[in-house]
Amino acid sequence: MQGANSSAVSEFILVGFSTFPHLQLTFFLLFLLMYLSTLLGNLLITATICSERGLHTPMYLFLCVLSISEVLYTLAVIPRMLADLLSAHRSIAFPACAAQMFFSFSFGFTHSFLLTVMGYDRYVAICHPLRYNVLMSPQGCACLVACSWAGGSIMGMVVTTAVFHLTFCGPNEIQHFFCHVPPLLKLACGDDVAVVALGVGLVCIMALLGCCLLILLSYAFIVATILKIPSAEGRHKAFSTCASHLTVVVVHYGFASVIYLKPSGRQSLEGDTLMGITYTVLTPFLSPIIFSLRNKELKIAMKKTFLNKLYPEKM
Repeated sequence: MQGANSSAVSEFILVGFSTFPHLQLTFFLLFLLMYLSTLLGNLLITATICSERGLHTPMYLFLCVLSISEVLYTLAVIPRMLADLLSAHRSIAFPACAAQMFFSFSFGFTHSFLLTVMGYDRYVAICHPLRYNVLMSPQGCACLVACSWAGGSIMGMVVTTAVFHLTFCGPNEIQHFFCHVPPLLKLACGDDVAVVALGVGLVCIMALLGCCLLILLSYAFIVATILKIPSAEGRHKAFSTCASHLTVVVVHYGFASVIYLKPSGRQSLEGDTLMGITYTVLTPFLSPIIFSLRNKELKIAMKKTFLNKLYPEKM
């Protein structure tokens, strides 16, 4: 990248949790347990869907891909954060910082696009059930998944290229625990920093709001259709297929709005760090728990798949 050739800075220092010196070991243990739980939950979901033929449907295909994107997103951020919690040397090379930003944004936006696709899948299943097999054919599902991954990669490339095209003259301390855009822009110098900051902010907010509005539109049609179902049991059954997805959407966009739509006033390093934890550690931790607990069919399949292997004599 051009900025990498012209910058005086060759590495950055991730300040991260250094403002909590007495809590770093506690944070390490807590975040490690949450990270391992996130990995285990998503891997269990992926393994269950792959092994159970009854779950080879578009809804569970999207959930499987969503779990994979979540694993990759956390892999881009959390292991480095955990290592820094135990290390006094928190430097990260310029190319490594750019790579971390690219992968975190790519997988993060892929996650948002997949949640949007899952909302569309529920809309088709409830509002157009007779056309479901045509609209959500294997080829159509593969195209939606590919577009989600491609869209996430493009977003990651656009944001990373725009930020690292800038010149960094020093200082080199990033007031965060990973290479995040706002604290990095504060370290850049030149006349075009404000333009890049505005452009990156608008692109991210427009993409997130676009996904959120499409999901809201899908659920507006879904609710209207469910209300027309005469029996209470039918309405409950229809809504239960959406419950886990809707809960994850509320959590995902609730925390994202706190980060991206917060006022632009001064924020303490401690506040920024703790807010960053909500979408890098807490949201990925909650997602597989919500899908596992609120999806009856998936929960039954998990018990059948893994209890059958652990305790075959009882099955």
